[in-house]
Amino acid sequence: MAIRKIEVRERLMERNDVIARSVRRRLDEFGVFTLNLVSSPGSGKTLLLERTLDALGSEFRIATVTGDVQTQNDADRLARHTSRLVQAVITQGACHLDAKQVETALEAIDLEFTDLLFIENVGNLVCPAAWNLGEDAKVVVMSVTEGEDKPLKYPKMFTESRYAILNKIDLLPYVPFNVEKAIGFARDVNPSLEFFLTSAYTGEGMEDWYDFLRDRVAKLRGAAWSWRS
Repeated sequence: MAIRKIEVRERLMERNDVIARSVRRRLDEFGVFTLNLVSSPGSGKTLLLERTLDALGSEFRIATVTGDVQTQNDADRLARHTSRLVQAVITQGACHLDAKQVETALEAIDLEFTDLLFIENVGNLVCPAAWNLGEDAKVVVMSVTEGEDKPLKYPKMFTESRYAILNKIDLLPYVPFNVEKAIGFARDVNPSLEFFLTSAYTGEGMEDWYDFLRDRVAKLRGAAWSWRS
């Protein structure tokens, strides 16, 4: 008997990449620095974004899109820290955001008056690694409560990410976690990965993260103004 194989996933990925390139062009045109934050559940990335909105919301025009499987709880939390619209994408069970969802979210964002866009992806270290959302870079967030070997268990996510945040460092005195070993495992997978060590809870290390965002927004915004003039 003959068998016909239908490559549904490949077609979906190809379509996603087409939309992601369109999203990327729109964001580049207006000089919007866009980060896709990815992590396992409980890494503290929502609190990290709350602190970032508090610290930089008066300096930059920040837009946020947050994905969750069933609730808008994270979006509700972020909305308390900004006067701008926070968009909640409820995936109804899907384990990642896709480029079409981001493209739709951009319809409600005035990109001319936006400097920085955060996409908070669904908590998952597998599915989001394969999906391009048109971002400048993925930022993988892990915490010291998760174990040093996360990069070895989920290598694609760490390979696809350009930056990594090791969060909850305030808990280091209380958990058996080796920072050097964790960073070493991550750089075995991706030697160019740039790390930030933070505690979103206490604020330790957050200034380095803020300064990085300030630098990247300034450079990208300047490039966009030059291109448009």
